[in-house]
Amino acid sequence: MKHRKSVAIIGAGIGGLACAARLANAGLEVHIYEQGEKAGGKANTLQLDNFRFDTGPSLLTMPFVLEELFDDVGEKLSDYISLNQLNVNCKYFFPDGTEFEAHSDLKKLEIEVEQKFIDEKETIAKYLKYSQNIYELTKDIFLNKSLNELDTYTNLEALKTLLQIFKIDPFRTMHKANRSFFNDDRLVQLFDRYATYNGSNPFKAPATLNVIQHVEYNIGGYVPEGGIYAIPEALTKLCEVKGVLFNFNTTVKRVNMGSGNKHRLEIAEGRVKNIEKAYDIVVSNADVNTTYKNLLNDESSRMAKRYRNLAPSTSALVFYWGVEGLHEELEVHNILFSDNYKKEFDDLSDKKICPVNPTIYIYISSKYNSSDAPTGSENWYVMINAPYIDGQDWPNELKRSRKLIVDKINCSLGIDIENKIKCESVLTPVDIEQKTGSYKGSLYGISSNSRTAAFIRQSNRSKKYKGLYFCGGSAHPGGGIPLVMLSGKITSELIRKYELRN
Repeated sequence: MKHRKSVAIIGAGIGGLACAARLANAGLEVHIYEQGEKAGGKANTLQLDNFRFDTGPSLLTMPFVLEELFDDVGEKLSDYISLNQLNVNCKYFFPDGTEFEAHSDLKKLEIEVEQKFIDEKETIAKYLKYSQNIYELTKDIFLNKSLNELDTYTNLEALKTLLQIFKIDPFRTMHKANRSFFNDDRLVQLFDRYATYNGSNPFKAPATLNVIQHVEYNIGGYVPEGGIYAIPEALTKLCEVKGVLFNFNTTVKRVNMGSGNKHRLEIAEGRVKNIEKAYDIVVSNADVNTTYKNLLNDESSRMAKRYRNLAPSTSALVFYWGVEGLHEELEVHNILFSDNYKKEFDDLSDKKICPVNPTIYIYISSKYNSSDAPTGSENWYVMINAPYIDGQDWPNELKRSRKLIVDKINCSLGIDIENKIKCESVLTPVDIEQKTGSYKGSLYGISSNSRTAAFIRQSNRSKKYKGLYFCGGSAHPGGGIPLVMLSGKITSELIRKYELRN
């Protein structure tokens, strides 16, 4: 009888779930170990009094990646989750009083640009075509395949990209590229903002990252019924249907990669310590640095040292506020911009402090999912970019930033938010590191503040440890819901290629 290979996936984040469903559907025995009480990783949920909050990601882009996952395993996405496209991706509030609604309808977007900014409406179409070109040239190499496999580059699509490498704009920064398209400083700032989608600095990150704008505007931004947490809930159900075994509230203490075909996990389960279980294949959906240091006890290998020395992405400071009243002037997603974006990123990148004048992001899921807040109230997820952990006095950073946020909301929106907050919870970079194992509280693994960042991110298949694979936000191709799902897909394909050949 042919041996049914077993896989241990460490972490039930979205990448791990996407990988697990595909592997189980391919006939492998898949066990997921999750230290928390439920799946989702950073994409989790918080219940505070009668308010529910998504704790991390707040928007779904590239929904076809989610649909493709269900199709690949013989299921229908609509049987598990319902997605709705936003009419307004985000509402922007500028320091000069300008309010701008980024419509998903491109004709409306062009009209809004012409009414609010000095640039012609045709500039938007030209810019989004530029962004689309980057996407078309990079999707097959950078998003859908491992960068460490020879066959990624030995095909016509790869050759097409390599021959047009200048068109993916790797030699300019995002800011410089955006400045070349727009005359209005406010529009430049708006599109510079997309560097924060993977925790990077638009004044340092390569303009290739302007691909993100195509994803949000040309393809669209979506929200699931039930909130973003409906995604890991749907993936968990899918995994269970495919026979994946979940082990929640279970911590993997150590992974001993064997020289043979079996790799042993030391597991803390309840009060019983160091249960040992053996698997043919191990997939780490945990942070890469945490995997090397804590799980593999490896701080000296070349790969461990290299990754540890790379600059982490930014982190976040998040306030979850149950707010009294309904605020019609706000959309589901809102941005209150700072008046000096360059200084804001200097504070984050150079001084390693929360910005003195931060850009504020406000996400209110109760505007489309009314059960997330009591009648007559709203659930405000209020976030600012924060530096990764580097010796800061976080209680002081928290106190200082909270006052800045409250004052700015009052000044910019005319909302006396302090007197409307009915309940509150806070997430700091220290909390992110403790709850998710993310190195120094970074949200996306390493930053993308160099043109080579895509190539130095952790590969999905370990070169040193046979049978060890990586997926998730700190591995290739990066963070964000669609990318971590693609990470899980790439990893599952590599496992089928290298582990199921015999």
